[in-house]
Amino acid sequence: MAKKQRAEREVSAGGIVFRRDADGTPRFLLIKDSYKNWGFPKGHLEEGESPVVAAARETREETGLDDLVSLGPIRIIDWFFRFRGRAIHKYCHFFLFESASGDCVPQVEEGITAVRWEPLDKALEVLSYDNARGVLRRGSEMARTLIATGRGRAAARPRPIKPAGS
Repeated sequence: MAKKQRAEREVSAGGIVFRRDADGTPRFLLIKDSYKNWGFPKGHLEEGESPVVAAARETREETGLDDLVSLGPIRIIDWFFRFRGRAIHKYCHFFLFESASGDCVPQVEEGITAVRWEPLDKALEVLSYDNARGVLRRGSEMARTLIATGRGRAAARPRPIKPAGS
């Protein structure tokens, strides 16, 4: 009888980024990865890095957006997969960010081939991963609440997340 392989744990963090249209309607940023799937910017935590700082760093790196305002945690999702013969149990912390301006520039050297801003319905349709749809729905609820209560970027202008040591 074969011994069951224990899955290795990996932790990453990512960002759900929105931008408001002139009428206040949020549009969400999607990235196309090297597998031609649409999702969100995310990546591994670096040594000593908190999930929110990692999410902001990965989002900046993969999209070229510098002016990100962190508006809070959305949720942690997890999934299992195999990579080079190893069983992996991945946990990804997602955070909501608002970006008022700036051009997106896909990080081609990391396999990001395209970026696009979409309203919620279109973003849900375009996303390649089911678990990402749940994160987007929750992030959208948070964004709508912030907009409806006059909070977020238009209000007190929370401080952007900066990398440790800057």
